[in-house]
Amino acid sequence: MRHKVDTLKLGRSSAHRRAMLANMVSSLFYSGRVETTLVKAKAVRRMAERMITLGKQGTLHSRRLAVARMHDENAVKKLFDEIAPAYTGRQGGYTRILKLGQRRGDAAETCLLMLVEGGEVAGKEKAAAEAQA
Repeated sequence: MRHKVDTLKLGRSSAHRRAMLANMVSSLFYSGRVETTLVKAKAVRRMAERMITLGKQGTLHSRRLAVARMHDENAVKKLFDEIAPAYTGRQGGYTRILKLGQRRGDAAETCLLMLVEGGEVAGKEKAAAEAQA
């Protein structure tokens, strides 16, 4: 039984899975959205949200941890300089999954994994504060 085992194996070896997730997270940070299968998107979301949390800390140690997991220094630089500062007022939920339907070839459930706009929550809070004033 798989009690409390939370790793999605995705039909790959552990090294292939880690490399695939690192590449998909880098692609997500570069473009802001990735089209993939639902199961892969759920695995990528876990890693992406952890990387954004590291980026919000902004320390040298967290930057080194991010480089160790993502293997792409340019993506880590973009994460720490542009993406993470946009989510400073947000406690989590940095990504969104939109289901697109089944893929034609193998009927796999496809979806769009995208970053939530960073200023979205801050904009709502600002509008609420202006409405009260």
